[in-house]
Amino acid sequence: MPIAREVRIRAYGGPDALAVEEVDLPAPGPGQVLLTQHAVGINFIDVYHRKGVFPIPHLPGAIGVEAAGVVEVVGEGVTRLKPGDRVAYAGPPIGSYVSARLMAEKSLVKIPDAVGFEDAAALMLQGMTTHMLITRVRPLGAGDTVLVHAAAGGLGLLITQWARALGARVIGTVGSEAKGELALKAGCSDVILYREQDFVAETKLLTDGAGVEVVYEGLGGSILERSLDCLKPFGLAVNLGQIGDGLAKLDLAQLGPQRSLSVAVPGVFAHLRTLPDLQAGADEMFAMITSGKVKATVGLRLPLQDAGEAHRQLEAGVTSGSLVLVP
Repeated sequence: MPIAREVRIRAYGGPDALAVEEVDLPAPGPGQVLLTQHAVGINFIDVYHRKGVFPIPHLPGAIGVEAAGVVEVVGEGVTRLKPGDRVAYAGPPIGSYVSARLMAEKSLVKIPDAVGFEDAAALMLQGMTTHMLITRVRPLGAGDTVLVHAAAGGLGLLITQWARALGARVIGTVGSEAKGELALKAGCSDVILYREQDFVAETKLLTDGAGVEVVYEGLGGSILERSLDCLKPFGLAVNLGQIGDGLAKLDLAQLGPQRSLSVAVPGVFAHLRTLPDLQAGADEMFAMITSGKVKATVGLRLPLQDAGEAHRQLEAGVTSGSLVLVP
């Protein structure tokens, strides 16, 4: 019976609640594979799970929703995958902060040989979120102008690059000049230092008063409300998380009819669950990577046992790009 190293919490709390334990893994059951993980992606939803904002299925238990690795053993009825296949996943069941685990075959996608494990682990959740935004929530094209909050974060960089590859103009908000340089390199036409500048006024200035077609933000609260003032008529504000003040309760009168605005609160897990073909969607995302139009940016990589430190840096807002744990 193989043994895995697993980052677990025994009670909800701060980063110190994360501790490595050894767990026994049974043989894969019908429809399952045993996966050795080479890289684990870190996302802000992991912080919500650690704190208990979104409770995990049981305590003690592991957190994490994204990883990449190699299939070691396949269970009965598994036909699409075989030992040695390079695979990745994002989404439930929670518990990706492990060196090895059992996963359902249907939840895994094959990754191209040209995409490394760390890039795949950094890309699955954020890359498929970007895929959702670009192909489903509001398709973008040449002539569109969008505002991306936290443009130097892992998701922000992917949205920026993908939108730019489609010919859209991207304005990004960032927290420092160093992050601004990263966002400009990714394809932003302009960056707004939100700690020093009013992002609404700057967006209007940069668009000659017209505003943008779409705003992407992950803070909620007042940032979402103020982002409405950045939109053109019939514009769309997309909320991708509530890191700040929670999801704002908007008065519909703020949206129209004069301004004719819309708000979307899409969830990538729903997107992954309802995609007619998960592998085909992932292939579209990976094609943007292998073509060179979009690049994964791993800003911090730490060993699995340092998951607590990774969470500290993520919550402090000092990271750029994606965060990866290496088992």
